[in-house]
Amino acid sequence: MNPEALLPTEEQYLFCIRCGQCVTECPTFRVTLKETQSPRARVMLIRKFLEGELEPGPNFVDQIYSCLDCLACNAVCPVGIKPADLALRMRAYLHRTQPQPWIKPLVFRGYFTRPRLIELSMLPFIVYQRLGLQKLLHSLGLNRLLPAQLRDLERLMPNPLPLRPLRASVPELISARGERKHRVGFFLGCFQNTVFARGSAASIRVLAENGCEIFLPKDVRCCGMPHLGYGELDTFLELARHNIALFEREELEAIVTDCATCGSTLKEYGEYLRDDPEWAERAERFSRKVRDVSEFLVEIGFREPARKLPLRVTYHDPCHLRRGQNVWKQPRQIIRASVEEFVEMEGADTCCGSAGTQILTHYETSSAILEGKIRKVEASGANVLATGCPGCQLQLGLGVRKHNLRIQVLHPVELLDLAYTLESEGEKG
Repeated sequence: MNPEALLPTEEQYLFCIRCGQCVTECPTFRVTLKETQSPRARVMLIRKFLEGELEPGPNFVDQIYSCLDCLACNAVCPVGIKPADLALRMRAYLHRTQPQPWIKPLVFRGYFTRPRLIELSMLPFIVYQRLGLQKLLHSLGLNRLLPAQLRDLERLMPNPLPLRPLRASVPELISARGERKHRVGFFLGCFQNTVFARGSAASIRVLAENGCEIFLPKDVRCCGMPHLGYGELDTFLELARHNIALFEREELEAIVTDCATCGSTLKEYGEYLRDDPEWAERAERFSRKVRDVSEFLVEIGFREPARKLPLRVTYHDPCHLRRGQNVWKQPRQIIRASVEEFVEMEGADTCCGSAGTQILTHYETSSAILEGKIRKVEASGANVLATGCPGCQLQLGLGVRKHNLRIQVLHPVELLDLAYTLESEGEKG
């Protein structure tokens, strides 16, 4: 692809009226109060670059990559400018035209394209936890000797991690419980396969409980969002074609995922492949079938459990679920059906600061955003925080541990699964 084709057109950036609505919604501006950390400034920087008044130096690149792609600016712009989309287009252009760090191809082409390697990479963390090394480190206070960023990275993973990836634990075809009413595919994301395998196992059980036969292809690869976010557009398109080909082998009513980021990305395959004559129609057909698990369960009319869990639950809206897919009522419906008390926290739809890798690339900003979010979680008085994105689960779990809060971080569908279990145990008793 010609790099020039990746650049935004005048219509996509020129009509910014600098009203500031995006500024007040932007999480990076809220914590830094710097104009350069706002969507309005990024649009202006892109315009200056495209008009030949600015070179793509290190500061320019950093500003483009500091965007969390939370989509809040896209949603509020009164003239239809989409600053988050412009940032992604610029990243793709910079990837093609500027020297890149040597580690980038190793991570995005060598690691994220290989599910087995992702699984193997979890082994050191599993050993570290299961042998008690993490507990020992913390009991001796040695973790406090680490720099703040390393200290947070050390406790980012939930404990304990699953011993086996979910892909190795379930068959490719999973039968419905009772009468089969639906036949769906399940897109198993990278983190759901490894870090949050228990959550995705719960999603599968809930789908089966609601009459779904589930096709779970073992060769599924990363949805491609990490590559899209870092400008690796060619690799993203390779992954998209691979995943489309896997699922189109079967006649499926829907392709379900319990990852907000995966769902948002999968729903965009059709858009990104629209100019590919071989794949355009196939990609569009694929994307039309994609559903978030909460979206699909509400769509088919999930069975409400007879007993509710004695929990007080609040909910964080993942950006790529609420704004990327316009799915926000459905997770709340599932939570309310599953627990005795649901409480809305202030700013439920504001970004938690994760954006996948911000804790690595923009640590101070990511941490400051997380601090504000955790204060609102604590103020809710909930003992469970539900959210439907693994990146958010990692980030919010870290915040809960940093503040020593007695709050579990779970996927909404895990609550429904637990309620079904409670109902079943009541029937046995």
